[in-house]
Amino acid sequence: MLSIIIPALNEEKYLPLLLLSLAKQQGEEDKSSSFPSELPKEAKGKKKTKSSSHFAVARETKQQNFREEYEVIVADAGSTDKTIEIAKSFGCKVVKGGLPAKGRNEGAKVAKGDLFLFTDADNVFLPENFLNKLLTEFERKKLGVASFPICPNGKRIDKILYGIYNNFVNLTQIPYATNLVLVKKEIFEKVDGGFDEEIKIGEDHYFAKQAAKFGKFGFVKTEPVLTSSRRFEKEGRLKTYLKYILAGIYMFFFGPIKKPIFEYNFGHLKNEKNKL
Repeated sequence: MLSIIIPALNEEKYLPLLLLSLAKQQGEEDKSSSFPSELPKEAKGKKKTKSSSHFAVARETKQQNFREEYEVIVADAGSTDKTIEIAKSFGCKVVKGGLPAKGRNEGAKVAKGDLFLFTDADNVFLPENFLNKLLTEFERKKLGVASFPICPNGKRIDKILYGIYNNFVNLTQIPYATNLVLVKKEIFEKVDGGFDEEIKIGEDHYFAKQAAKFGKFGFVKTEPVLTSSRRFEKEGRLKTYLKYILAGIYMFFFGPIKKPIFEYNFGHLKNEKNKL
């Protein structure tokens, strides 16, 4: 069984889109989804109609239950919006979470599957047959941990830069993760503590590096998962990319970031900042 674990906080705009996309993963013959060029209006922060967008999406999936081969767990970090209500309306298991690393770990504690797929809540669209393809490749390559391409719904420069990143990791197969990580339960349990909850940024990258010590890492080249570019739009692209570069340099020379270096806004948090 596959356990899909989603840390979330105030994600009423994005979570229903991810859950609907998961519900539409029907297998090899499914042709119900096509890769969108941009996010739906309800995820862009535009004015909502009287019919709340998240409930409209939830109603749409009533006849599209999650497949029996997987479960979906939402680790909520104290949402004050309708995140929990939305998750329950889709039939998700909801547990108490925290910042991303803690949320992932709390979700893993109750997961029943022998495979864990960790994904951010703002990965709003999974390509057609994504789950089927990634699981097939994961097994064929005899992997223990894997990550996958993502594509931000932003400007052309975002797509170019992420494309370079995706191709680099695919060519080198360096254990470096996007915000999507698939790992065997047995390997997750060998990584002491799972995701390191003391790390300020890049805990997913560090986890992939640690997990690769116990099982083969692979960057599986699937069609990219569409993810939100909200952090770039909120903080500015130059500032955000500069933080990523500085964080990457620090991690390369000194290891995981566990002390304040600069201020970083987690995209899924409202009015909360993490000092790096």
